Amino acid sequence: MTDHVARVIAQWRRERPDLDPSPQGVIARLHRIANRLTEELVAVYAAHELGEGEFDILATLRRQGAPYALSAGELAAQTMVTSGAITKRVDRCIVRGWVTRAPSDVDGRGRVVALTPAGRALIDAAFTDHLANEKRLLAHFTVAEREQLAGLLTGWAEELGL
Repeated sequence: MTDHVARVIAQWRRERPDLDPSPQGVIARLHRIANRLTEELVAVYAAHELGEGEFDILATLRRQGAPYALSAGELAAQTMVTSGAITKRVDRCIVRGWVTRAPSDVDGRGRVVALTPAGRALIDAAFTDHLANEKRLLAHFTVAEREQLAGLLTGWAEELGL
């Protein structure tokens, strides 16, 4: 099978026979797949009137367990975005009634972000659809292949310091 990446690699082999373009066989395909996966994931979020950032905030709070709350700093650490991005995302969620922001009982200067009942109901529905979508996107693979791929990617992520 010859895909776009294979054609690009063949062109580079022809034009620069002194170089080995084979890494593009993995990197370029992963990049193309990641872009397509993002499109597929965002479509499910949008069906629930969520953006990627809001989904991330609600999902992060929900997976904490009761009382479904974190400080802004903890949210930033767990979502791997800046505190400024957290503020913007949380503000959008507050406007929609999905989370609250209240003073911390532990640190008077800090704020705690917590899911509201509406936010919890929304993320429970959205996450159910999200997992069904991910399962659909991985249907090409057997369970063993998914486990192998997950293991390979885990090792690579660790090597890259992710």
